[in-house]
Amino acid sequence: MKLRGVMFICMFMVMHFVLPQDSKVHSHNDYKQNIPFWKAFGAEAQSIEVDVFYTDGKLMVAHEPSEIHEKKTLERLYLNPLQEALELGLLKGRSLQLMIDVKTDAHITLDAIVTSLKKYPSIIGDPTIKIIISGNRPVLKEYVDYPDFIYFDYQSLQPVSNAKVLEKIAMVSVSFKHYSNWNGKGRLTAEDYKKVAKAIEMGHQLKKPFRFWATPDSKTAWKAFVDMGVDFINTDMPNECVTYVSSLNERVVRNTVFSEVYHPTFETDQVLRAPKNIILMIGDGNGLTQISSAVLANNGALSLTQLKSIGFIKTQSADDFTTDSAGAGTAIATGQKTNNRAIGTDVNGGPVRNLTEILSEKGFLAGVITTDEITGATPSSFYAHQTDRGMVAEIASDLQASRLKLFISQPSSAVRNIEDAGFAMSTNIGAIGSSKDKKVGAWFNFVEGELQESYVKKLAEATKNGLSYLNKDNSFFLMVEGAKIDSYGHANNIKGVVTESISFDRAVSEAIKFADKDKNTLVVITADHETGGLTIPQGNVGKHEIEADFTTHDHTGTMVPVFAYGPMSQEFQGVYENNVIFEKLLKVLQITSEK
Repeated sequence: MKLRGVMFICMFMVMHFVLPQDSKVHSHNDYKQNIPFWKAFGAEAQSIEVDVFYTDGKLMVAHEPSEIHEKKTLERLYLNPLQEALELGLLKGRSLQLMIDVKTDAHITLDAIVTSLKKYPSIIGDPTIKIIISGNRPVLKEYVDYPDFIYFDYQSLQPVSNAKVLEKIAMVSVSFKHYSNWNGKGRLTAEDYKKVAKAIEMGHQLKKPFRFWATPDSKTAWKAFVDMGVDFINTDMPNECVTYVSSLNERVVRNTVFSEVYHPTFETDQVLRAPKNIILMIGDGNGLTQISSAVLANNGALSLTQLKSIGFIKTQSADDFTTDSAGAGTAIATGQKTNNRAIGTDVNGGPVRNLTEILSEKGFLAGVITTDEITGATPSSFYAHQTDRGMVAEIASDLQASRLKLFISQPSSAVRNIEDAGFAMSTNIGAIGSSKDKKVGAWFNFVEGELQESYVKKLAEATKNGLSYLNKDNSFFLMVEGAKIDSYGHANNIKGVVTESISFDRAVSEAIKFADKDKNTLVVITADHETGGLTIPQGNVGKHEIEADFTTHDHTGTMVPVFAYGPMSQEFQGVYENNVIFEKLLKVLQITSEK
């Protein structure tokens, strides 16, 4: 009963993994697992291997004769559980092969295996189950002498001319060590790659599934074997291997939309004079790895990565090691670290003046553009004062009383009668740049799940038109947020992360182009935090391919980069707290904030 209970726990934990048809997992030396058979079966490995000795009239499971234990028989550890799985209907929709590696005399042991299997008519009669004999086997021509339910592991790459014999071969297996000594770290050498690829090609000429044994057992190796067309990945870690291989389709993306890299003139970069205008750009959740993924998927460069003034900010909030967007947005907008969820308030809940309020008093026009709703945590930190980001109605009310002259965002049901606050509203973002209205607002017309060219250009279009609108005789402050890098990070969706990062970089291009033309604008690009704990272990720059691995569905505490361009951009170099961005912006503008 205890074993059966463990079985169901294992099944519950891992049955949701579904392997691609051409990528299967072979649980090598499965009997060495702490729960033989059930661990691999629960992980949905499609091939399970067991070593068998025939001794004293019994089929014993062990790797060496010294490891034989009287209770560890083939029937008890494998055939009985397999029959139970059939009776419970656990094999519906899947197939399974049981590879029996014979360690004693081929004929005597195989005769005993046949006799034992005949006690299990449900197993030998099920077309989804294949029994494969490996290890010590009869000579090739004798394969046809065994019952229809017995198949063989062919351990050679030589052609088989006898069609009936070929029918009895279920798999082709050879030792990886014959072709390479690669340990699964780094990459195969070019010469070894050719040898391994040739072996796979020859194996496939037999029209049978192919497997290497004696392989390195790592994610890097598993990925290499999948890419090279190995049909059964050999592993001693079935859960980990199935989890990895089954998620490759979700974690490997080939980018199809791009950001044309703009190369700045650097004519006014790091010039020692106060800028007239500030463009602050925040990629929500856009950590260094997110940026790296976009760079490598975009032919190795972004407009963002052309900049020379680079720093890092620490993102911890006042009450938590890992910030949320509200705490981080407020720190950047007000210069004060605060609690998570707080919007424009200090740790005691009191309102704190933000950049748009301070700068508007100095004659600056202020605007906010975001791919989120305007009441989202990051954009609202630049105009609202509420103790919790969930107070959406109150935040929307603060928008009406804000100092903003421009906002562009996704439509928000919380924002009502905004025209009463003097905003001329539009859904035509292209018309914003030439608007003569004193206050303007516009809604993006995003389509849910849209990740192609028509979507990617929208933030850049909004940025370009927002800058045209604000570029009057007054100075201006514009905050632009690429919000959905964070959303896709939470979802562990690398395609979304890359596409959103490309979209954000196009907006960065528009900001830098404006700064080059204006010659008196400082552009600062950063993030509020990193999301997803993203790593990119592998990829292919030439194919615009990225493999992602996420460690969490939440934010992380890692530092995030700051890029700056224009007059006084050098002030943003170094490593500092996120709230210092506020202080640095006022410093370069030569404005004193009254606290």
